[in-house]
Amino acid sequence: MKNLSLFVIALYLLIAIPVFAQQKSNMELMDLFDLEYISDPQVSPDGTKIVYVRNFKDVMTDQDYSNLWIINTNGTQNRPLTQGNQRDLAPRWSHDGSKVAFLSNQQDKKMKLFVHHFDTNTSIALTNSAFPPGAVSWSYDNQTLAFTQFVPSQKNSPLKLPSKPAGATWNDAPIYIDEMVYRRDGAGYVKPGHRQIFTIGLAGGTARQLTFDENDYGTPIWSRDGKSLFFSANLHENKDFEPANSEIYQLQLSDGSIRALTSRFGPDSEPSLSPDGKMIAFTGSDDSFQGYQVTNLYVMNLDGSGVKNLSADLDRDASNPQWEANGKGIYFQYDEFGDTKIGHVALTGKIRTVTEKLGGLDLGRPYNAGTFTVSANNVFAYTLGSPDHPADLAVWQNGETKRLTAVNDDVFSYRKIGKTEEIWWNSSFDGKRVQGWVVTPPDFDPAKKYPLILEIHGGPFAMYGASFAYEIQAYAAAGYVVLYTNPRGSTGYGQEFGNAIHHDYPNHDYEDLMSGVDAVIAKGYIDSKNLFVTGGSGGGVLTAWIIGKTDRFKAAVVAKPVINWYSFVLHADNPVFFTKYWFGSNPWEDLEHYHRRSPISLVGNVKTPTMLLTGEQDFRTPMSETEQYYAALKLQKVESAMVRIPNASHGLVDRPSMLMSKSAAILSWFEKYRER
Repeated sequence: MKNLSLFVIALYLLIAIPVFAQQKSNMELMDLFDLEYISDPQVSPDGTKIVYVRNFKDVMTDQDYSNLWIINTNGTQNRPLTQGNQRDLAPRWSHDGSKVAFLSNQQDKKMKLFVHHFDTNTSIALTNSAFPPGAVSWSYDNQTLAFTQFVPSQKNSPLKLPSKPAGATWNDAPIYIDEMVYRRDGAGYVKPGHRQIFTIGLAGGTARQLTFDENDYGTPIWSRDGKSLFFSANLHENKDFEPANSEIYQLQLSDGSIRALTSRFGPDSEPSLSPDGKMIAFTGSDDSFQGYQVTNLYVMNLDGSGVKNLSADLDRDASNPQWEANGKGIYFQYDEFGDTKIGHVALTGKIRTVTEKLGGLDLGRPYNAGTFTVSANNVFAYTLGSPDHPADLAVWQNGETKRLTAVNDDVFSYRKIGKTEEIWWNSSFDGKRVQGWVVTPPDFDPAKKYPLILEIHGGPFAMYGASFAYEIQAYAAAGYVVLYTNPRGSTGYGQEFGNAIHHDYPNHDYEDLMSGVDAVIAKGYIDSKNLFVTGGSGGGVLTAWIIGKTDRFKAAVVAKPVINWYSFVLHADNPVFFTKYWFGSNPWEDLEHYHRRSPISLVGNVKTPTMLLTGEQDFRTPMSETEQYYAALKLQKVESAMVRIPNASHGLVDRPSMLMSKSAAILSWFEKYRER
């Protein structure tokens, strides 16, 4: 009997252990360091291979890293092209498919331009400059690369200061600033200099600088004959006060001369050369100083004549134009109803959709960012996103989609995530149809009552979609139902919807959002006494606006907000843009307009316990905005706290721990006020 008992126990363990190994638990905040995603997929010219960027994180150094991988388009032979805790990015195939150029800091931690030769399986560094090169493009003979690179300049201060005595220790010299834009979020205070155009041959050596003036140049592309480059830039004399007025230019390599191919007032960018080298596709719009303007897809002859708008009937933003190999049409991507799609427009103007579900490039929040490339034989490589996973690699060919990677299956083999459901409702203000998504906790039971978090996107001209988002899943794992949505002003719904907040933001977004909360409550599984609200940037503006108009929320987290538009437009990193496009006047010219739209005007109504959260190096919505609101709430004796993320710029994702800290802080504040 004893031997039989031991046999039974052993048999039970053999059966039970695999069952136990498959048990899953909810996601934890530290799981962020295990999440990966695919970006920048580049299909080879013949459509047989794809080089892509695989992004990962290191918990010990708190850094984001990336390597290049290569895979056959049929899904076989997936293997690394580079390896190590480094940053490898921006791969670009040569036109003959024999080489790939890319950027990497694998040597000396300095970002350099490399070329990988497939015949010898070796990578050679072509540059060793003090400043990193930008993205590159290949000449059609596959022998030369063009790129941009920052070139510093010497700025002499006009301040006449006495010299310090020999051996004296004085403070650093005063810094003299006279530029319109003197700091940029994520980059800090602007260093003297500009991005210039360079070329370099495969033998390396010293790159040839082609431009030398006080302008910033966009990534150049080559003409078919190799005699000129095309690029986008704003070279106008009044560029500081008309920052969106860019043109497409041609630079002749023989003499360095530059001429504009476009001339209309407005942004023109993303030049793409036709296969026969006779036409250029580009994106842009006629600038009307509206907050949101649909970006169209155009074509023109090589000399700038015959400009034609191909996407006028689409009413969606077109981007990333890539020519069909036969030259009869152009592929592009566009956002619609929370989804990013690949479209095709014939030169006749006929538009069709090729495939959908591009996305997954934003790990933190459900912004539906995605990208694609296409080969000469119409094989598409793109980032495939969904609510179930960040971006993976997919191919589309002959009407069929195939997912080639599943880089997070190891994590999801032992972690449960919340399910995402699309929802639509009508705004109580004017009946506009508004789209959103509801994420329910793992093991959700509709017969129970759950607390609700309303999470609001920034921009405000941006778009959430059906995408995996670490922050949203962290809230769901903690037991919250999450509603995120695209209120008026969001992109992907056309010019009228996106521009419904023109010179009127924030205002009726409030009704859009409250109607969405009511629609979720009507489903019957929300505890209406346990409502919470948060958002970042534009979402921070709306969170502060909401708690100034209602006390229905138990607690709020206002992240990186604008509180006072008057101070914001004079302190943010692009004052000309914000005053011209978002208000149409300077603050001292229309004080009532600025005050009426500022959440500070409603602070006297706030009763909701509120946490503020902002990066200390945020130059987009500076810390002073957060500090103003914090002081005002304290004066109003509202329960409030301020969280400052050291070394963080506006995105709060400079390092992985910043994103984790943001999510942890928000959950901590909500848990403090959540009723059990």
